[in-house]
Parts: sequence; C-alpha cells; structure tokens
Amino acid sequence: MELLYAVLTFSLLALFIGAGLAVASRYFHVEGDPLADKVDALLPQTQCGQCGYPGCRPYADAVASLEAEVNHCVPGGERIMLEIAGLMGVEPKAIEEEETVPVVAYVREDECIGCTLCIKACPVDCIIGAPKQYHTVISDHCTGCTLCLEPCPVDCIDMVETPELLEHWSWPVPGTIRAQVAEVRKGQHEGHHV
Repeated sequence: MELLYAVLTFSLLALFIGAGLAVASRYFHVEGDPLADKVDALLPQTQCGQCGYPGCRPYADAVASLEAEVNHCVPGGERIMLEIAGLMGVEPKAIEEEETVPVVAYVREDECIGCTLCIKACPVDCIIGAPKQYHTVISDHCTGCTLCLEPCPVDCIDMVETPELLEHWSWPVPGTIRAQVAEVRKGQHEGHHV
C-alpha cells in the first residue's frame, strides 16, 4: 500500500511540474531570428572559429544583425559568401582569406600515441579512438578545419587534399548561385591567362 501511495504521489508531482513547464513555455517563449536561422542553414557547420566567432550560429546571428560582414566564413568560401550576400541583399565582398582546396585530416596511425587531444579539439567529432590506442579520422565527416593539428604533441596529423569525385560534380544550373560562382571563376581563370 505504501508503494502505491509513493507512485501516486510522484505521478501527481510529475503531472503538476509538467503542467507548470507547459504554461511557462507558452508565456516565456522567445522567438528566434528567422534571418539568422536562414544564414545559419547556409553555413557549413564546421564550428571552426575561423570567422572570429565561436561557431556557426554566433556568426549567423552577427551577420543577421549586421554586426559582421558576409565574407568571414573561410570553409564556406566564395559560394557561401555569395549565397549569404544574396539572402541579406548586400553587395558581395572579397573573401578575407584565400580559398583553399578542400582537405581532410589524416592520422599517421603508426606515430599516434593515443593522447586523445585531437579528439577533444575536433568540433564535429570525426576523429575516433581511445586513450593509448591509435586514432583515425572519418573522412566523410571531416570539415578540414585544421583545429586538430595544433594540439597533437607528436605531429602525426596531415591535411590531405580531397579529390573531386565525379558523383559530387554537377553542371551549374543557369540563374543559381552555383552558376554565378562558375562565371566568377571563369573570369578569374581567363584573367590569369591574359
């Protein structure tokens, strides 16, 4: 009988707390910024901090509130900058740092000491391993942010270029951001050969 009273008491308490949370969520609800949500959806979600913000969402908030320029996302490069500029209705700007070829981390396992410092530094959890065991990188998830290089005490991580595979390539559709990027690159390429 005591067990029944305890279960009934906790059930009523849970029901009361749940109702209180439901009422609080209705009255204290804070709307997000839909423009910041759209900018955040365009960003590559590498959380690398190369833009000067601790992650993609804080950078999206800064861009939406016009506190930051549209050209700070290094991993996104020119394509993301053009998409954000189009969304914000501002003039595209030159990328702050020169866009590099896509790279992924590669751990030389025979040199790895299993310190796990690279695992802690990876913002997307693409490095797997255990303490005092070899580590490896899930290359499909690696964003190439290079944040794992500095903490490695034995310097056993290399950044290797990712090949452009045929299944990821497509013709740029006219009137899209991809077509604009292709035109810009074509103009840059022709300018180098003049």
